Amino acid sequence: MRRRRRVPRQLSHDRWLVSYADFITLLFAFFVVMYSAAQLDKRRAGKLATAIQTAFQQYGSLPPKPAEVGGLAAIGVPSVLPVGNTERDDFELLRKRVEEALSGEIAEGEVGVRVTPEGLVISLREVGFFDSGSADIRASSRPAFDRLAAVLQTAQTDLRVEGHTDNLPIRNTHFTSNWDLSAARAIVTVQLLMTKYNFAPEHLAVAGYAQYRPVAGNDTAEGRAMNRRVDIVVPRKPRPLSPAQLE
Repeated sequence: MRRRRRVPRQLSHDRWLVSYADFITLLFAFFVVMYSAAQLDKRRAGKLATAIQTAFQQYGSLPPKPAEVGGLAAIGVPSVLPVGNTERDDFELLRKRVEEALSGEIAEGEVGVRVTPEGLVISLREVGFFDSGSADIRASSRPAFDRLAAVLQTAQTDLRVEGHTDNLPIRNTHFTSNWDLSAARAIVTVQLLMTKYNFAPEHLAVAGYAQYRPVAGNDTAEGRAMNRRVDIVVPRKPRPLSPAQLE
C-alpha cells in the first residue's frame, strides 16, 4: 500500500491583520469618546468654570475681576454669567439680576424689564433718567445706572441701545424732531457705557426710533410716559444651523 506524503503546513503571514483590526477598533472608539466630550453642553461647562473661579476667589487664590470692585460687590453679583446668552436659563438669570439691582426703580415705574423673542429689554424711562427734551442722563440716576452697568458687565454679550419718544412733536434749540432726540439719548447712553464702564465699542450698537415703536398708547399721559424711554437690548444670538439646514 502506497504511503501518502505529508505536506508541511505553511505558516500564515496574515496574522498581523487581527492585531491591526483590534488597533483600528480601539482607535475608532477613542475618537468617538473624544468627539462626545467635545460636544458637552456649553452652558454646563460655563457654569462649572464659573463655580471653580468663584471658589478660588473666595479663598483668595485669584484676584477679583475689575467689574467686581465697587459695582458687583456692592450688589452681591457673581463675577460672570454662564457663556451663551441664547439659553433660556441664562436669560432668566440675567433678568432676575437686573430686577434685583433695580428693584427700587422698577417699583417707582422708572425702569421696565421684559423678555421678548428678540432678547432681554431693559427700559430706562424718561421720568427717571432724562429731563424733558434733553438727552443728558440725570446725575440723580447715576447710582441706578452704576448698578445696571455692573450687572450687564457680567453678561459678556452685545448690547443694542435704542432711543424712543412719544408722538408729541418736539422743537427746541437742541433738537428739531423726535428722531434727533431719540438718537441723541441712545448715543449719550452708549458713550457713558464706553467711557465710564469700559464697555467695548465693537459690542455696542445705537438706534433711534422716534415715536414709531411705542409700547403703550399715545392717547394718554401714562402711555406717552412709558413710550419716552431708552431701551437697552441684550439680543439673542442666532442658534447655529443644523447640517440639514445647511444643505
